[in-house]
Amino acid sequence: MGGVGGHGAERGSLGRGKEPRTVLAGPYGHPFHPIMVTVPIGAWVASVVFDIVALGNDSAARTFAEGAYWLIGIGIVGAVLAAVFGLVDLLGIPRKTVAFRTGLTHMILKLTVVVLFAINFGVRAGHGYESASVAGFVLSLIGLAILGVSGWLGGKLAYRYGVRVADERTQGQGFAH
Repeated sequence: MGGVGGHGAERGSLGRGKEPRTVLAGPYGHPFHPIMVTVPIGAWVASVVFDIVALGNDSAARTFAEGAYWLIGIGIVGAVLAAVFGLVDLLGIPRKTVAFRTGLTHMILKLTVVVLFAINFGVRAGHGYESASVAGFVLSLIGLAILGVSGWLGGKLAYRYGVRVADERTQGQGFAH
């Protein structure tokens, strides 16, 4: 049994995909990347809610438009940080596997989302971030749609392919009496 903590390494490629590449990626069976993605997802979803309020309520438009702008910025920073940990996890998956190709597609889609929200942030800054922006709202909706597809692929990596998920023997400890 090799690898960090000796978990799953005896299973070849599958074991390597479950092991952290470095302790900075999070411990065995508990990676940091899935935890960190909640920040940009939450911020960007909240920004859309703020946009809806800003576009539909003249008296609250300025406050909610500015809130949406800052939520988008928070999401961008959070996404960049989460991407670093995601890249570390991706590099632990053996190349030329379905899991690696899925991870690569997941990463490309997520980076596309970050670029869309960065453009969105710039559009809002250029037009006055304190006013509601239909263009910004549309960019947010497109970004969230792509984010949903990418998130589905991330779920497939974890729940179908078991990337960075503890092996069944370790999981079984939770069902012992």
